[in-house]
Amino acid sequence: MTRSQIMAPMALDDEARWTALRTRDAKADGTFYYSVKTTGVYCRPSCAARAARPENIAFHATAAAAERAGFRPCKRCKPDQPPLAERQAAQVAALCRLLERAVERGDDLPTLEELASHAGLSAFHTHRMFKAVTGVTPRAYAAAHRAKRMRGELGARATVTEAIYGAGYSSPARFYEQSMARLGMTPTRFRAGGADLEIRFAIGACSLGAILVAATPRGVCAIALGDDPEALAHDLERRFPNATLVGADPAFERLVAEVVGLVEQPRLGTQLPLDIRGTAFQQRVWKALVRIPAGKTASYAEIATKIGAPRSVRAVAQACGANPLAVAIPCHRVVRTGGDLSGYRWGVERKRALLDREAPR
Repeated sequence: MTRSQIMAPMALDDEARWTALRTRDAKADGTFYYSVKTTGVYCRPSCAARAARPENIAFHATAAAAERAGFRPCKRCKPDQPPLAERQAAQVAALCRLLERAVERGDDLPTLEELASHAGLSAFHTHRMFKAVTGVTPRAYAAAHRAKRMRGELGARATVTEAIYGAGYSSPARFYEQSMARLGMTPTRFRAGGADLEIRFAIGACSLGAILVAATPRGVCAIALGDDPEALAHDLERRFPNATLVGADPAFERLVAEVVGLVEQPRLGTQLPLDIRGTAFQQRVWKALVRIPAGKTASYAEIATKIGAPRSVRAVAQACGANPLAVAIPCHRVVRTGGDLSGYRWGVERKRALLDREAPR
């Protein structure tokens, strides 16, 4: 095949490629490449370079094919290297390892400027890239890793103090400042599986089946829906294996009635005191869910964008699935792009019923 034959522009009825090129669709990167006769370069479909005239464009199945045709890689989109998202993910993974090693050794955390130097980027772009890939800032990532390590150390060390130093905290005082936020309870209680923590709970019935409501002195810590009341109770026991579970009293029954009312008429809303326990990322997602008005829905991608982590759609879905507070944190209002219902921790039919109840009349 001659160069002139390779250079012949693709017929314009190849709608998929021309549409990807016109919209600079990053999802098409790697599926084909295009070259420009007047510049002698080849690019990815998503390249931000100025659009070339169609008669000067030819398509190629691979980067190697474009180079065999005599074209050189574009310096802007670097089509001969892994995709930008893949390169950024690798850069962020390396930064995560740096932060993890600092936590595990008990060293001072690298500054943003030091992380940027390691990545070969500015501090601004490093911070933005890290948050886009992981959903949290470098400091929040390090704090979450330290908290995760602390949970492991609390189960393995003889004393809480040993666990604190083993997790990389420079002093007990520094840890205790953050313990409630990171563990949801004091470290001693966490280490004991919630021992000495009193949790009141009740299991009742609502139009969506059995409902369990549980609360600590800080607020409601669980709202669960299901078909089997016994299974709901066992799930609460697994979450707090050593806590003291106390049956409901008349005052607590009023709280349960308020939760049931929220299930029956979710448009009315409520101001329940909540004891929300989760990772920093999960809590950011859950706060975004609470802001979705009754009668409205949002996609997982929209939530990811709202919390400043547009590439973390899958992580957003996982955070929705981990939500322990049905209806109070309205994960039922999150749907797939296009409006289709997706999975729901308490069953898709319950999700549909809740959305129907919230729908404008």
